[in-house]
Amino acid sequence: MSVVSLVLTATLALAQVSAPGAPRPDLTDVPPPAAMEAPVARILIASDSTAANYGASAYPQMGWGMVLKCSLDPRVEVVNLARGGRSTKTFIEEGLWTGLLDKLKPGDTVLIQFGHNDADRVKIVRFTDPKGAYTDNLTRFVADVRAKGGQPVLMTPIAKHVFLGDRVQETHGAYAQAVRDVARATGAPLIDLDADMMGAQQARGEAGSRGFYLIYTPQDGVARYPNGNTDTTHINEGGARLAASLVAGRLAFLKLPVSTYVHPASTGDQPILGGPRCPGR
Repeated sequence: MSVVSLVLTATLALAQVSAPGAPRPDLTDVPPPAAMEAPVARILIASDSTAANYGASAYPQMGWGMVLKCSLDPRVEVVNLARGGRSTKTFIEEGLWTGLLDKLKPGDTVLIQFGHNDADRVKIVRFTDPKGAYTDNLTRFVADVRAKGGQPVLMTPIAKHVFLGDRVQETHGAYAQAVRDVARATGAPLIDLDADMMGAQQARGEAGSRGFYLIYTPQDGVARYPNGNTDTTHINEGGARLAASLVAGRLAFLKLPVSTYVHPASTGDQPILGGPRCPGR
């Protein structure tokens, strides 16, 4: 086991022992990985909590952006700029989009996935109308990336775990459709993670797919959720690995320049490693 793996394992163990209940992870405390020297390709991620990086104290919560690397040539650099709680509106207002553009280099691929928080009418500062500002912001993102010589890829938001009887339910409606419409209008490549994750859930059924989300009972013995948890939106390590493999599968199929370096991990059951390590690496 490498020194990095030992440190991660020890940190996870400490977090599970000392965590009082279910603390909310502070994404600002997650250090970015060191820049890779001379990568053959770069992928930047603009998104929300479902793709974001998390520290050990948040485990088992993970974002799919943490393990996308497991489906890529090791020489591909992933710059994960996803941040929890952000919509297209707040990602712009807080300067996160400008920060991404400052990092963007010609030839980079930018994965753009929002929608969960754009639909938030409780924290109204996040809200965007799917046929108004949401569509406008996505269209701007595509244009901005292209203006800097990058390759934008639009993504629908990842499906939630919501079943009615034995059928998984569509919960993103107008927002997922708006992404598809912008992709069609701008000619931007599309990864329909909403549809793909719904399909993966339907294939496994309600009980079988529950294990990809932060849904636990007290009997599950998850240290971060001693009283159980019913989060049908955010994904755990298994869900992150599944989502990342679905994203990679579509990215390979798009035949973009970066696609040469994409080798999708299995969309079947993957090993749970207690963190974002890749099997065999």
